[in-house]
Amino acid sequence: MSAEFIISELQSIGTPEKAAHLQRFFKTGPGQYGEGDVFIGVVVPHTRSIAKSNGQTPLVEIRKLLASKYHEARLCGLIILAERFKKASGMERGEIYNFYLQHTSCVNNWDLVDLTCPTVVGEYLADKNRDVLHRLAESDNLWEQRISIVSTLAFIRKGDFSDTLDLSGKLLNHPHDLIHKAVGWMLRETGKRDRNVLTGFLEKHAANMPRTALRYAIEHYPEPERQYFLRKKQSPNRSAIKSSLRNT
Repeated sequence: MSAEFIISELQSIGTPEKAAHLQRFFKTGPGQYGEGDVFIGVVVPHTRSIAKSNGQTPLVEIRKLLASKYHEARLCGLIILAERFKKASGMERGEIYNFYLQHTSCVNNWDLVDLTCPTVVGEYLADKNRDVLHRLAESDNLWEQRISIVSTLAFIRKGDFSDTLDLSGKLLNHPHDLIHKAVGWMLRETGKRDRNVLTGFLEKHAANMPRTALRYAIEHYPEPERQYFLRKKQSPNRSAIKSSLRNT
């Protein structure tokens, strides 16, 4: 169960065609969010299967996977951590959680974040102080910021929305579309469980939300309500025109 063995397993089923597609899909070109990432060409179900068959890989080898240049190797290592966390005792869960947070620099694309942080970070913090998420939200690292909000999916599933709403407010004016999507996604999941909670947030913030976040958040509203919140979202130019007209 060495990192080298796991990587060789991934390479044995990867294809150049799939690798080329994934490198385009995950924006690995110059200046893009995944710049420099390298793919073997393995789909997620197959990566999960390899992770499952290597579930007892020691942390020292998982560290090597997370340091790999190959996207699928890092994903495999993270999935092993997440699956192990589900079966672990309290002490081992703490070790996995701390290991995960020590290696956030390797959790460096949105799928790596989304497929693992709700389980490892969110579930661990479900009954604990969550200040760490608010510190991550203030990080200069895009992926740590995404971890902060997506980890709250674990709380949402338990009917606990407070940190999701607080972090959504903090990240509301973030410049990156990947954070807008994550915020909108978590708000949408909140609304699925308590429409009134989401509506209250939108009444306060819809006018200033990035359009992507707003559209994600209201996806399951009836059309009249969707249009109501979209109308609250006015472009700066329209607002400036109205202000100008009032002053003439």
